[in-house]
Amino acid sequence: MKLSAKQIKRYSRQMVLKKIGPVGQKKLLNSKILVVGAGGLGSPVLIYLAALGVGNIGIIDHDKVDLSNLHRQILFETNDLKKQKSKLASQKIKKINSDINVLYYQKKLNHNNIDKIAKKYPMLVDGSDNFETKFLINDYAVKNKKILITGAINKFDGQIFTFNFQNSKSPCLRCFFQTYPSDQLLNCEVDGIFSTLAGIVGSIQANEVVKEILNIGNSLCGYMLIINSLDLNFRKARITKKKNCICDK
Repeated sequence: MKLSAKQIKRYSRQMVLKKIGPVGQKKLLNSKILVVGAGGLGSPVLIYLAALGVGNIGIIDHDKVDLSNLHRQILFETNDLKKQKSKLASQKIKKINSDINVLYYQKKLNHNNIDKIAKKYPMLVDGSDNFETKFLINDYAVKNKKILITGAINKFDGQIFTFNFQNSKSPCLRCFFQTYPSDQLLNCEVDGIFSTLAGIVGSIQANEVVKEILNIGNSLCGYMLIINSLDLNFRKARITKKKNCICDK
């Protein structure tokens, strides 16, 4: 693959970085990422992945844009109300970068369709807002040795996980949540959510995607990054692979 003059100009400010360069940029353009959820987390993830030249992006979300989304879901605007999120998100990121290929799936991810949708994507980004979907993605990623970047936000707090299931020692989401948590933990309708927190967590998820594609920096795999947006406190907590984890059975 040869970079065009236009691509060299577009990506010049990141290609000048020695850890990226033309070789890294080609890796980004050839990569395939599925983003689950085009909401508060998915919006910044998609914007940055498109801008930096991730060449093949899938988007799955079954919802339509609601007025209550607009304070944090920065892909959308008032004129987008009641439109399908996944289709609209694909159109918007193509406007950011016409280089990239985007597929959208206007449906709810479930046990019946996850393999058909996700099998061609080596990396999955979880921006979902419920634990049923998060565990579905986690279990599929474990089984199929995918890389999974998971984000979660509630009130003023956020968490980010990177799981690399190509590594047999990687923990998974079930290694951290020993019991099935209540979805009330992610219920922004009840608890509320700080707008900029979604941008912080989503941007870090995009950062983790690039690190994993290019194999640069220190992987977050084996840790959970915990963020409090009020104290501006970032800390990492180690997560170890649970012996006899349900996902290994």
